[in-house]
Amino acid sequence: MKKNIKLTCNCLFLIGAIFLSASAYANYAQREDVQAFITEMVTQHGFNRAALTRQFASAKRLDNVLEAIAKPAEKTLTWAQYRPIFLSRRRINKGKEFLQAHRTLLNRAEQKYGVPAEIIAAIIGVETYYGKHTGKYTVFDSLTTLSFDYPPRATFFKSELKAFLLLSREEHINVNEMTGSYAGAMGMPQFISSSYRQYAVDFDGDGKRDLWHSLPDVVGSVAHYFSEHGWHRGETIAHRVQLKNTDIVPAKNKLEPYVSISVLRDEGVTGVPGLSADTQVTLLKLAGKEGNEYWLGLNNFYVITRYNHSALYAMAVFQLSQAIKSYE
Repeated sequence: MKKNIKLTCNCLFLIGAIFLSASAYANYAQREDVQAFITEMVTQHGFNRAALTRQFASAKRLDNVLEAIAKPAEKTLTWAQYRPIFLSRRRINKGKEFLQAHRTLLNRAEQKYGVPAEIIAAIIGVETYYGKHTGKYTVFDSLTTLSFDYPPRATFFKSELKAFLLLSREEHINVNEMTGSYAGAMGMPQFISSSYRQYAVDFDGDGKRDLWHSLPDVVGSVAHYFSEHGWHRGETIAHRVQLKNTDIVPAKNKLEPYVSISVLRDEGVTGVPGLSADTQVTLLKLAGKEGNEYWLGLNNFYVITRYNHSALYAMAVFQLSQAIKSYE
């Protein structure tokens, strides 16, 4: 969920600072910046100083996390390269099984929040292969490492570390047992700490929100996340169209709807479905296997990009949802 956090280091001197010897940070609790953070958590949020100091004293600096986050950005994938990763026959079949096995639960979430069952299933399928790959990193160690040894995004990760500690107290979870991605995304839906606190729901009624082991909480939380970000019940997501003049396509895909259907029709866009003339959409260009594809993304497409700020991601979720629904 998860917010998009593609993080790269722009300055060589920052990379050098990041990879100082691990021995220099053998005990985080002894560092002035960590002590200041502990003081903030004590004075503003009522944490026990001694307990937090012990926790940071045992924190491990994860150099593999720093390597993962500071390496040059991977090449930008085209839609032709991106699509097969998430629309493989195995992932589609697994999605079909997931949809069938948990139909009652998914329908309950859809009825409450208005988000289709297949969209909820597709998010979980794209994020963690339906819960199979949820991350192997201890979240506290990852966030501590990134908060205090990754200067380019220290402010962001300190905020997430704060949210993580508050979350662990609220949900009564041992911080040493919470695992996730190298950047701190957690559980089957890969929520970062701030999103977990704000959007996770107790959908099984046991008094806690567990995105690792409670599938009802996972399903309900994904649906609640989309609902809170403006999902329109019963509306479509995206439509493929044809263009007479490709010059009208923005140089870079815009995620948020910015133009009306009537304007696009006047500009020669064809294949537009029966939508109201004043419906706002975004016109997207994706480099597909057989050439450029042109799509209209509606409000619900934009909402998917609030989970991950990528048109490719949203399109993969949309098409996976359609594929697993069609195989029922």
